[in-house]
Amino acid sequence: MYDPIHQFHIIPWIPIHVGGVDLSFTNSAAFMVLTAVSSSAFVYFTSSNRGLIPSRLQSVTEMIYEFVASMLRDSAGPQGMRFFPFIFALFVFILIGNFWGMFPYFFTITAQIIVTFSLAITVIVIVLVYGFMKHGLHFLQLFVPPGVPKALLPLVVAIEIMSFMSRPVSLSVRLFANMLAGHITLKVFAGFIVALGSLGFVGGVGAIFPLFMTVALTALEILVAALQAYVFAILSCMYLNDALHPAH
Repeated sequence: MYDPIHQFHIIPWIPIHVGGVDLSFTNSAAFMVLTAVSSSAFVYFTSSNRGLIPSRLQSVTEMIYEFVASMLRDSAGPQGMRFFPFIFALFVFILIGNFWGMFPYFFTITAQIIVTFSLAITVIVIVLVYGFMKHGLHFLQLFVPPGVPKALLPLVVAIEIMSFMSRPVSLSVRLFANMLAGHITLKVFAGFIVALGSLGFVGGVGAIFPLFMTVALTALEILVAALQAYVFAILSCMYLNDALHPAH
């Protein structure tokens, strides 16, 4: 009952097997659909009837819009705005997915490494495809820092290539690890409350501390949920800047 890892188990809801391949509709898939639908619905319904004097929900959407636009312009310049729809959708999807995971008995999609890696690899593929489409082979200047002595050039280029290849790993693991660790910690302290509360009056008094910690960690996790969406988005903007300006 108090297994902190059980909340991350993938559970088939609708078994689907095609030619020996498991294509079951799982709890993870269901909450990814929920996140996508709720994100789209929120943006659509809060911006469809725009007024000169915005409502509270419209103000929230406009704040998110301006926040992402400013982040993208600061990281990739005015040319980076061509990626605004992608970065905006990415930020809102991760943010809403993180927040859904804060509800009891809900599934946290960003605590699954396959989900975060898929998002990260999508960013890197866009960087590579756009970089080569716009700059051709000059995009490879990204791996040749200016001013490097020729004797050190092979070593530096190898390091730059390895650093670029590690980007999807670091980008995905950062989000995955933070959400996983936070939810495990919350589950552990919540388990302490139930376990101590079952011991009678003395246990109930002792449960006050883990209760306080659970409340504090919940507030911290809400902050982390928003912060990790920002970190993922800002790093994506910086990587897209390399596609726009590989020589910088």
